Amino acid sequence: MCLGVPAKIIAVGEDSHQLATADVSGVKVNINISLVCEGTPQRLVGRWALVHVGFAMSLLDEEEALLTLAALKQMQGVLLSHGS
Repeated sequence: MCLGVPAKIIAVGEDSHQLATADVSGVKVNINISLVCEGTPQRLVGRWALVHVGFAMSLLDEEEALLTLAALKQMQGVLLSHGS
């Protein structure tokens, strides 16, 4: 099963071939934005992306991103409570 995680893009390079920096629940990660970048990369700063194995696969609106993060945290809680 593959899982994409919402991440907020917080910094970009000069072009879409450079890695961008994203925030995934407080953890900064480098991601490839070439699949979602149309125009200048600077337009992506502050946007949410669905990230899978280091690649931004699609853009999300903030509401969808926050709902997805909440669902993932809830699933994590369920898994942790059943794992003991």
